[in-house]
Amino acid sequence: MIEIVASDRCIACDRCIDVCPTRVFDRGPDGIPVIARHSNCQTCFQCEAYCPTDALFVAPLATPAAADSGFRDAAGLATAGALGSYRRELGWGGGRALGARTAVGPDYPD
Repeated sequence: MIEIVASDRCIACDRCIDVCPTRVFDRGPDGIPVIARHSNCQTCFQCEAYCPTDALFVAPLATPAAADSGFRDAAGLATAGALGSYRRELGWGGGRALGARTAVGPDYPD
């Protein structure tokens, strides 16, 4: 579930607003997207995948994280390298290896 929009990283490109299939985001008064309909999030990770500045964090949860959860600590997530981690795993963004080339999947029988 979407938990963080890091306003210090966001460039107000609206990609998260555009790709969200359930319209979780609204544009805030300063142009930075805000989580307007948190309960609508389907944890599809599309917003995080398309964010060009790694300003978003989608927690691997089906319900909102508790207010005191580490999943809501933007500074801690940034320090841990978790902001934009889904995008990084996909290999999207400059200087990253495409995830499909490095993914390890199950062995299939012949």
